Amino acid sequence: MSDARTIVITGASSGLGAEMARQFADLGYDLGLCARRTDRLDELRAEILARHPERRVEVRALDVTDDDAVFTVVHDLARALGRIDRFIVNAGLGKGAQLGTGKHRANRQTAVTNFLGALAQTDAALEVFRTQGDGHLVMVSSMSAMRGLPGSTTTYAATKAGVAHLAEGVRADVYGSDIKVTVLYPGFIASEMNDGTGGNPPMIVSTEKGVRAMVAAVEKEKASACVPPLPWAPMSVVLKHAPLGLLRKLV
Repeated sequence: MSDARTIVITGASSGLGAEMARQFADLGYDLGLCARRTDRLDELRAEILARHPERRVEVRALDVTDDDAVFTVVHDLARALGRIDRFIVNAGLGKGAQLGTGKHRANRQTAVTNFLGALAQTDAALEVFRTQGDGHLVMVSSMSAMRGLPGSTTTYAATKAGVAHLAEGVRADVYGSDIKVTVLYPGFIASEMNDGTGGNPPMIVSTEKGVRAMVAAVEKEKASACVPPLPWAPMSVVLKHAPLGLLRKLV
């Protein structure tokens, strides 16, 4: 069995999840990668092993809205990898519509995936960590969690605020133990989630650069981090305290 540290990443078939897998493999970690699209996971596994043949990369199909599957897959990966040092709750949806416009289905799908799916993943990961006596939970939230947002982002922002509070509650619950918790608040980072949104938003960075900031914060086991730190750490203050009229212009 490898002596490398291990990371499980959900939503790893594309975007931020796939790039985190590449960068953590570069740092010497063995990986457990989960997503619904196993064909993409297999391609990513082959890519990583071509660069790092000494790495171990376990791949599992997972729909995070299937509670039973979440618990089964997480415990299976713990057995296959020997342990789980870090678990990154990354799987999510960016769908949504303005409330009251007859498009509840899209909002519900986002809410179920982003919050209930994250709840199941967190619960399963904590079972493994409590048995091991240690571990590092990483929750991928969003800068949108800083403030309730209008239009098509209302539900998405609410789910990301919810998962941030979920992780912070876990941190309080395990305080004083060897279980650590990090909440990441990514700003505009290029990924499949924001493809086709009508042009690049301002201050967007490449997937590689954005994920590098995420990985650095995880490696430092920060309690929370806006990533990349510039401009998003100071922007978090603006988002939290801007008058509503100004906020609407910003978003």
